[in-house]
Amino acid sequence: MIAITGATGQLGQLVIDNLLKTVPANQLVAIVRNPAKAQALSNKGIIVRQGDYTDEAALKSALQGVDKLLLISGSEVGQRAVQHRNVINAAKTAGVKFIAYTSLLHADKSPLGLHVEHIETEKMLTESGIAYTLLRNGWYTENYLASAPPAIEHGVFIGAAGDGKIASATRADYAAAAAQVISAEGHAGKVYELAGDSAWTLSELAAELSKQSGKNVSYQNLNEADFAAALKGVGLPAGLADMLADSDVGASKGGLFDDSRTLSKLIQRPTTPLSESVKRLL
Repeated sequence: MIAITGATGQLGQLVIDNLLKTVPANQLVAIVRNPAKAQALSNKGIIVRQGDYTDEAALKSALQGVDKLLLISGSEVGQRAVQHRNVINAAKTAGVKFIAYTSLLHADKSPLGLHVEHIETEKMLTESGIAYTLLRNGWYTENYLASAPPAIEHGVFIGAAGDGKIASATRADYAAAAAQVISAEGHAGKVYELAGDSAWTLSELAAELSKQSGKNVSYQNLNEADFAAALKGVGLPAGLADMLADSDVGASKGGLFDDSRTLSKLIQRPTTPLSESVKRLL
């Protein structure tokens, strides 16, 4: 059986949609924090089990009979290393034979502050004795497109990435890769640096928004502190704002760029172009 943590999350649901094309529903275990939110998965015949990243005992129970586990990294930055250790310990106790983990692009040398917890988790996997694969995901295109509607409205897209190239892909692209790795054989021991086929800058994103919306949008580059302050000013929690500002600065240093096309090779199709993602958004 194949288990997926965070199965009701945006990425988790897309992974399951992909898996259902080749794997019987009764061979999939959706591990969720709140089973009441997973009724749609149950309706498809998927086994739903309760398992919170903070509760190792519950995770051990949820992983009984599971052969392969897709560990989708937790969303609570600063708490993820402890949470991931709970999952890995539970998997070891339950006899899970293989784990695929969604890490960060070039986590071992990334300038993004986010890399720290991912590297800690990768080390835990190395020490666990369980076979594993690292899915080092680059940035989701959706991370930036969430800011597109206000940018179009006000005519300016703000950030702190300078001319840094961002080789993003959509959640659907990364989900297809995760489904491939967790369901097929021959991936154990591999480290996949996953990113979009075509990189772009925030200036190029602003130009694409202008082109498709018919409204002039320019890119305004800020320093890290000013960008974080602007994000907090529109209501983002301080921790999230600081993380996004740090990540933008990391992008300016090449932290979100990769041109290996490993992702498109893995999913056997081109990744979704930025222009297509903007088109869908609008």
